[in-house]
Amino acid sequence: MIAAGEWGLLCLALAAGAAAAGAWCAVAGIPEAGMVAAAGAGIDPDRLLLVPGLGGNWPHAVASLLDGVDLVLLRPPSAPSAQARRVLEAALRRHRAVLLVAGDWAGARVRLRVVTREWTGIGSGHGLLRACRIRVVADGRGEWSRPRARWLWLPGSDGEVASGEVASGGEIASRAIAAG
Repeated sequence: MIAAGEWGLLCLALAAGAAAAGAWCAVAGIPEAGMVAAAGAGIDPDRLLLVPGLGGNWPHAVASLLDGVDLVLLRPPSAPSAQARRVLEAALRRHRAVLLVAGDWAGARVRLRVVTREWTGIGSGHGLLRACRIRVVADGRGEWSRPRARWLWLPGSDGEVASGEVASGGEIASRAIAAG
């Protein structure tokens, strides 16, 4: 289970990486997520299930999704109770799927947080946004107990997540130009 902070580009990029490897994905509890945004992030719409509302018994609905797809991107409609966490953790063990939570989740094995965001492509009041460079801090339990931080491009010049570790101001500008 991965908690990826707020809903946004990082969540879509993580799901897109799984989809590129052939995974079937579901986006649950995020009514503003759509096929256009998912396709723009690299998720094949033919391998994506959108479930905008989950209802009152949402942990069991998500457990059912985990039975049918490889990755579920979830924004829980309410703070998960201990019972809800147990239901989903059991489903994860049983089905060997991945639960990617847009938000915080007590006990997540890995937590990702965007701590800095830089947009490129826009000039002095004009231009188009071309790319976003983010600094992500990862921590959690076990091998993730020691925090790690990395810069990433969302998207990189090839449209996928790319390392943004060694970027200077000039390199940021040239990546923005390469992105289109």
